[in-house]
Amino acid sequence: MKTETVVKERYAGGAQAQEAALCCPVEYDQKYLEVIPDEVIERDYGCGDPSQFVKPGETVLDLGSGTGKICFIASQVVGPEGKVIGVDMTDEMLEVARRNAPVVAERIGHSNVEFRKGRIQDLKLNLEELESELAKNPIDNANRFLEAEELAEELRVKKPLVESDTVDVVVSNCVLNLVSNQNRRQLFEEIFRVLKLGGRAVISDIVSDEDVPEDMQDDPVLWSGCISGAFREDAFLQAFEDAGFYGVRILKRDEQPWQTVKGFEFRSMTVEAFKGKQGACWERNQAVVYKGPFKKVLDDDGHPMERGKRYAVCDKTFNLYKKAPYAEFFEFIEPNEEIPLEDAKSFDCVEMRERHPRETKGEDYDATTEASECCGTDCC
Repeated sequence: MKTETVVKERYAGGAQAQEAALCCPVEYDQKYLEVIPDEVIERDYGCGDPSQFVKPGETVLDLGSGTGKICFIASQVVGPEGKVIGVDMTDEMLEVARRNAPVVAERIGHSNVEFRKGRIQDLKLNLEELESELAKNPIDNANRFLEAEELAEELRVKKPLVESDTVDVVVSNCVLNLVSNQNRRQLFEEIFRVLKLGGRAVISDIVSDEDVPEDMQDDPVLWSGCISGAFREDAFLQAFEDAGFYGVRILKRDEQPWQTVKGFEFRSMTVEAFKGKQGACWERNQAVVYKGPFKKVLDDDGHPMERGKRYAVCDKTFNLYKKAPYAEFFEFIEPNEEIPLEDAKSFDCVEMRERHPRETKGEDYDATTEASECCGTDCC
């Protein structure tokens, strides 16, 4: 049986009655759970809590939103100025989530959550729009099938489920591993597409310590149980990088495995990744100093930086490093005379080079100053 069909059937059952094997224990902030109906909490499955990394006012997209628990938590965090979109392909899950959305909205005093039907690896296709059109003209022959494919493509263009560059943060809780291997590249590209420049993904999922063998991958029950579709730990991080993300980091990795099957360990891991390193590079005589603690590191473009040295960077990289997740590791050196962006020349980012202090101070810099006032108690 096709993997996606098994996943839908198992999670449809999980929406109607709690299934303990579909999730691992997760502690959520109780203050957010108090307003969420019990059936949502009991029939929602996951392995982490990406909602704890959401910020007020943000637009949040939850992939594989299930009965809506993470969405309803995020709704409270982002507040009335924010927005939360849940995407799921299972009708039974969506029914529970949509039925309880007005209940949660009344209890928290604002309504900012909506649930949409779609596959997380194809965030352009609104399945309910497609179903509505097919109900008018059912597929009863090969020509109608081909027309349905054309219709789906037209909907992706004219009525996308989630538009490009519209989301501040994409979250997901133990769902990416359910997507088949052949659709995973598209999955990460779709996450990247919907995020705004400067947006980020915060994904909790099950990972494995070794490659899962083919015989386990071919077991649909193990796949739908978040086992055989698990990403290998390093491959999970690499998938974000391959899609164009930068600043990829592990926020949380469970020390103890959730399950061990035939000697393979499966555990929960939460990863954060950022969108925004794309764009032109301009020379504005800025420099950064890597503070440590490591003697030498590589950035996401493969540039080596040694601790304590001044490096020339373009304006884009300079500003990226001033934000999470890099800011605490660098000192930032602005030029004495600012170069307006409109006057800046193109910056060659192929090679990393050190920047001489005179490039930022100015070749004719010859100031002499008095000693600055001490700001500590041990001045000499």
